[in-house]
Amino acid sequence: MTYEEVAAFIAEFEALRLSKQQWTHHAHLTAGFWYLTTGPCNALETIRRNIRAHNEAVGTPNTDTGGYHESITRLFLAGIAAHIAAHRDVPFETSLQGLLASELGQSAWPLTYYSRERLFSVKARREWIEPDLKSMDRTET
Repeated sequence: MTYEEVAAFIAEFEALRLSKQQWTHHAHLTAGFWYLTTGPCNALETIRRNIRAHNEAVGTPNTDTGGYHESITRLFLAGIAAHIAAHRDVPFETSLQGLLASELGQSAWPLTYYSRERLFSVKARREWIEPDLKSMDRTET
């Protein structure tokens, strides 16, 4: 995607016009990449608010068993930030393409950091909990 295409995608996301089917794993990564490279200072708060709003707009309740997941969101943002830092001299489009093709492009990536039981606990959905398999300081892309 070009910078302009990502900007248009984010505008649709923020206007709550994306369908449930358009909100894919790569869409989540693209939004995180956008907010960390061009967005406001607090990318976490922005994406947290926008994901919750999008979920509500498409009929996905944010509950203890579905919808927004704090630990997954924060882990992926940390991974995206590490990717950006490692590729800071790469153009926006090339860096985004590399991100989507990296390990982070796989939705199961958090399971390299968390046991399934810990990651899918109510506590992990509600708030940040530390990974139990691999520490965050070893987030690589």
